Amino acid sequence: MSLLNGNQHIISSIRERMKLPLPGWPAQERMMGRVRPMPATIPADARPSAVLCLIFPLGERLHCLLMKRKEDNTAHSGQVSFPGGKFETTDADYTATALREANEELGILSAEVDILGPLTSLYIPVSNFNVYPFLAFTNTRPAYSLSHQEVSYVLELPIHALFHNDRKAITHVTSPAMPGDTMKVNAYVLEDETIIWGATAMILAEIEAIIREAVAYEHL
Repeated sequence: MSLLNGNQHIISSIRERMKLPLPGWPAQERMMGRVRPMPATIPADARPSAVLCLIFPLGERLHCLLMKRKEDNTAHSGQVSFPGGKFETTDADYTATALREANEELGILSAEVDILGPLTSLYIPVSNFNVYPFLAFTNTRPAYSLSHQEVSYVLELPIHALFHNDRKAITHVTSPAMPGDTMKVNAYVLEDETIIWGATAMILAEIEAIIREAVAYEHL
């Protein structure tokens, strides 16, 4: 099977899996930070936002697009995240929010993105965002155009790294939202020691669960 046909088969399998009930909270919870309990209900004043979880081929492997945010002393300053941001009244829906933000932050062209479906929404207490993630695919590696006010650099995560237990750890991090505190969190720790934690890790955990159910992940 060629790489192109192999990718099409994998993405078709993921698309079909997305039609079934999502793994949801049980998958997300595995990578939840050990910082504070989640609220029983989402606050009425929570701010809706959306992120794009974009899969694309690079070399012989499928990758997931992440980015490192600029250090600006906001709640998620300097963290690894998906491209995304808050819903604007001019957005048709949350999918439009995710696509618009990915274009503004990284230059991703909406016309080249195939939305596979929504993932489970996730409330982030520290920033009061209610995040709607969308899993998507593009046939080629994106041509990036970074917003240097918002983005330090792009991180292209090999999907297969999600399935390696030695890439998951309980580690310690600091956050501008809790200055002076060191937090004990579940995280993906990459070969270059990049730490992915918080909401991004929880969303990745659901993506991992979906792909694990959809395809033979050892071939990713």
